[in-house]
Amino acid sequence: MPSRKFENGELVMGRWPGSNLYYEVKVMDYDTSTQLHTVKYKDGTELELREADMQKMNFFKSRRERSRSNSSSRRRSRSRSPGRTSRRSSSRTTRRSSSRGREARKEVKVQEVLEVTMSPLPKSVVNNINNPQKKKEVNDRAQRNIEHKTESELDSSRLDVRYNLRPRKEETAGKVMESEEPERKMENIVGNTHKYKVPKTTELEFGGKIGAFFMLSLLPATVLTLLLICGEKDASVLNFPPALPALTTLWDNHVFGIVVLWFLIQALIYVLPIGKVVDGLPLKNGKRLRYRINGFYAICLSAVLVGAAANHGIDLSYIHGHFLQFAVSAMAFSLILGIYLYIRSRWASEDELAPGGNSGNLIYDFFIGHELNPRIKNFDLKYFCELRPGLIGWVVINLAMMLAEMKLQKLEYPSLAMILVNSFQLLYVLDALWNEEAILTTMDIVHDGFGFMLAFGDLVWVPFTYSLQAFYLVNHPNEVSWPFAAAIITLNFIGYIVFRKANSQKNAFRRNPYDPKVAHLMTIPTATGKSLLVSGMWGFVRHPNYLGDIIMALAWSLPCGFSHILPYFYVIYFTCLLIHREARDEHQCLKKYGSAWDEYCRQVRYRIFPGVY
Repeated sequence: MPSRKFENGELVMGRWPGSNLYYEVKVMDYDTSTQLHTVKYKDGTELELREADMQKMNFFKSRRERSRSNSSSRRRSRSRSPGRTSRRSSSRTTRRSSSRGREARKEVKVQEVLEVTMSPLPKSVVNNINNPQKKKEVNDRAQRNIEHKTESELDSSRLDVRYNLRPRKEETAGKVMESEEPERKMENIVGNTHKYKVPKTTELEFGGKIGAFFMLSLLPATVLTLLLICGEKDASVLNFPPALPALTTLWDNHVFGIVVLWFLIQALIYVLPIGKVVDGLPLKNGKRLRYRINGFYAICLSAVLVGAAANHGIDLSYIHGHFLQFAVSAMAFSLILGIYLYIRSRWASEDELAPGGNSGNLIYDFFIGHELNPRIKNFDLKYFCELRPGLIGWVVINLAMMLAEMKLQKLEYPSLAMILVNSFQLLYVLDALWNEEAILTTMDIVHDGFGFMLAFGDLVWVPFTYSLQAFYLVNHPNEVSWPFAAAIITLNFIGYIVFRKANSQKNAFRRNPYDPKVAHLMTIPTATGKSLLVSGMWGFVRHPNYLGDIIMALAWSLPCGFSHILPYFYVIYFTCLLIHREARDEHQCLKKYGSAWDEYCRQVRYRIFPGVY
């Protein structure tokens, strides 16, 4: 193993990626597997650098001193004898003095180049390419800064040959290659790969190893408790713990077969050659996975199959009568899937592991997910489970609860409360499947591995806890007046507009920052080359999509009335979940964007709730 040249905490000079300029950085960490140093620049940006791109603080200084001493010796060897006279002696003296003056000016310029510090523009910039008049007014100051910067770069460019590690003969080739760099980057994104080893996970979430161990039993226990209390005549949380049924009544082979069949039907629809195929975000190993976008077709075909089953005499209210058995069967299936995922991950290559699930602890990695994107050929298991079996199954369960309410309450048509719950949640699911491509940029796909946590969440938690309001209304009907219904509809509409507009702005800006829909929005440039939206919905709060989600969650619970708090479990849980996820986002963004993120937080003070949090 090669010896380490730089120690943690040491101040060195690090080359900025893609340039020949060196800046003062602090060594934070060293990965022995990748042989990369994690360094921190003065603006807070953290990057990984090779040892070849780093030098000691006195490297350039000693190089200048050697150059100076060599020049002095050469001048002495070529000087005339003190006894000899020359007609040009006075002019030579003048040239020497002017030469020394030039050397002094060069030294000042060299010092300025070496002491330059990085600081992204603190002021927001209007991304206003399609409105030249506004762009001229707002960006006038930025233009003056760019002109001033250009002048200093022209001076420093004359010294680049002396103060970089690239041999002089490569300078001309390097200038030619700069124009080709965007094309080469694109090639790497599309298909070229490079060796990359995922580092060991040191920052553990969800309480670490002990927390993951308890979550394995806490999650299933929570689902069963909610369903048991909700199924009682008095659905009060004060009845905790609920009466436990006989264990033999919790399992039904027929029900388990239906769960497996539903999973296979959705898998079959997923592999059908319908819908477009898109590229996901580039991974750290250079790969860019491809995904088929046909979720909306999947729910349409599922609706046809469910309608055909009902037309052939299959009673969908059977789901309500065996709801506990369906939940237990889904738990068993998710456990089997989680075990399979962990076993196969032991043979996954090092560059395919999840950055958050590579701790080396069996329980923690099993819970979080050891492999980032487990695939069976082109069948992406994580992406499939994210929106298909559980999300579409949630709609089917809500439909079954509506039919069960009509059957048990002897109604000719569903109650207004049940219609509101079904309509709101159906809209939410249809929106997610219509905008399926947007999920490719979420933390679940980009960062989290696929293990028991996501498998249980997708196949159990979503369909059986998100449908809690509909399940509650079957045995606990609630009369909703039309004025109150109108208020609830308005609230859900506001939440949906905030949620959809925020996500649309984010996705449009990521695809094309010069899109007319987002070109007028203010942005903050970052050291990574990307920009942060600081106006529109994203100038209102830092996570407006979370705010819209929480408003809609409240609207889903209000039709159940105020007799019990149980129907409000979803909005309470979802608020806690999004606050926790927001904290994870803040940590990642601060680490990635440095001082630019601090400036964004200064301009957009509130995280989710304006004026509160």
